Order: sequence, then C-alpha cells, then structure tokens
Amino acid sequence: MWFDRLLQGVIDTLLMVGVSSLIALLAGIPLAVILVTSGKGGIFEAPNVNRVLGAFVNLFRSIPFLILMVALIPFTRLIVGTTYGVWAAVVPLTIAATPFFARIAEVSLREVDHGLIEAAQAMGCRRWHIVWHVLLPEALPGIVGGFTITLVTMINSSAMAGAIGAGGLGDIAYRYGYQRFDSQIMLTVIVMLVALVAVIQVSGDRLARRLNKR
Repeated sequence: MWFDRLLQGVIDTLLMVGVSSLIALLAGIPLAVILVTSGKGGIFEAPNVNRVLGAFVNLFRSIPFLILMVALIPFTRLIVGTTYGVWAAVVPLTIAATPFFARIAEVSLREVDHGLIEAAQAMGCRRWHIVWHVLLPEALPGIVGGFTITLVTMINSSAMAGAIGAGGLGDIAYRYGYQRFDSQIMLTVIVMLVALVAVIQVSGDRLARRLNKR
C-alpha cells in the first residue's frame, strides 16, 4: 500500500514538473532571445520593449513561490477549473519557472562571442538566421545547464505545492510524515527527492558537457 502511494507521489511530481518545465522551456527561450536582441546594441534593438519585458520578468521572479501560488488561485481556477491537485499546481509552477529560466538563458545568450555575430552580419546573414544559427547553438550548453537548475528548483517548488494540496511527494510528506509524526515516511520522501534531484543534475551536467565539446 505504501509502495503504491509513494509511486503515485513520484508520478504526480514528475507530471507536475514535466508539464511545467516543458512550457517554461518553450516560453523561456523566446523570452530570453527577445531580452538579449532587443537590448542596447542588440540585433533587434528596441529599448522600450526591453525595459517593459525586463520589468515584467523581474516582477514574477521576485515573488516567493508560495505567495505567487496563493495569488494565482483565481487565475488557476479559470485555466484548469480547480485549485486542487496536480494540474492546479502546473499553472503557478509554469509562471514561476518561465521568468526564472528566461533570465538564466539570457545570461548564456549574452556570453556568446559578439565577434561571431559581427562576422555573420558581415556575411549578409539575416537577423533571424543569426539567432537560429549563431546565438542559440553557441549558447546551447549554458542553456541546458540553466534548464537543469530550473528543473531542480521546480522539484523543490512542487514539494511545497504538494504540502497545500497539489499532490505528489510533498503531499505525502506533509500529510503522512508531518501531520502524523511519522519520521520514516518523511525520511523516505526526502531520500526520494534527493535521488530525483541527483539524477536530473547529473544528467543535465553530462549533456551540457557533451554539447560544449562539439
């Protein structure tokens, strides 16, 4: 019985983090590209757009996840029809992770050698070609490393969301470990979370190193 419950907790956690991280990846990279290319000296220089978008990203990055999750309850109910369960947690997790990952990806994109961009411009490459064939490929190892950090952060946040009704390992730790004073369950959940984080971190680091050697 406990094995089934823990297995379901792992599945729920992976589902929450998996869906949220996929959306954050698809939204965060374009957001990072816009932040980099619209800045001063960027290939799509647009200072006003850059300031507004930067302020928007900073706003959501500065709100602690627990407060953000509570503040988004009406929006979450509007999107998924409920404020309880795995899918209700996906909404705040995504909104918290996207600007976080966008800023990390932005740093990787800014570290691309500007000489490569200038060389591509000198050869007559269009601006979007520079984004696709210079900026993103050169920044890819850093983006993968940043996405790994984002995944680890999201696992921590999913455990927090689980403690207030989202399900997953956090819910098991809170309901059966904390409320019932069962230290064995609490320790088991902690070990599983640590193992999950370790697998993700090691896998992400290996992939980033492999891409960096190309």
